[in-house]
Amino acid sequence: MHDKLVIIGAGGHGRVCAEIAELCGYKEIIFLDDNDSDVVSVSGKTSDIQNYLDDSDFFVGIGNNDIRFRFYQLIAEKSGSFATLIHPSAVVSKYAVVEDGCAVMGGVVINTGARIKKGAVINTCSSVDHDCVVGDFAHISVGAHLAGTVHVGNLSFVGAGATIINNINIQGNCVIGAGAVVTSDIVESGVYVGVPARILK
Repeated sequence: MHDKLVIIGAGGHGRVCAEIAELCGYKEIIFLDDNDSDVVSVSGKTSDIQNYLDDSDFFVGIGNNDIRFRFYQLIAEKSGSFATLIHPSAVVSKYAVVEDGCAVMGGVVINTGARIKKGAVINTCSSVDHDCVVGDFAHISVGAHLAGTVHVGNLSFVGAGATIINNINIQGNCVIGAGAVVTSDIVESGVYVGVPARILK
């Protein structure tokens, strides 16, 4: 772990991640973004990543799964080192695994046997119960809940307040709408809404 962290993305998600990084002990935190910010100082563009490879860790603070994946891949190809940011108020079982580049926000609970794969986001006050797998670059949004032994595929998004009952598999590249309740396996990529959740055609 370096003392310095470079966060890609100076939007709201990136700023939340910066606060977690400070709580995790990073002494210097800078933002790279291709757009200016009226809220925080931006130190450069994303094309400047190579200038920080030797002395910094990286974190992709972008909520959009596809964009987060692309920047993660770009940094990985340059052999950059990634931070994993876990808010001190999160409850993470010692028998759970949280991989590189993940964000685990305040109030989260991750129970025994769960695996949070690289670049995933477990957002504020959501929960991931025992033996779940959250795929690469997936996003479990604010207040969403995964019951035991749920598998969320790569790049999928589970919306705010959604509930996934136990023993469910969700295909990659899916969107589960806010407040939806998933009661059966989802085997086709798409957008799912409602109670129980149904695909939007």
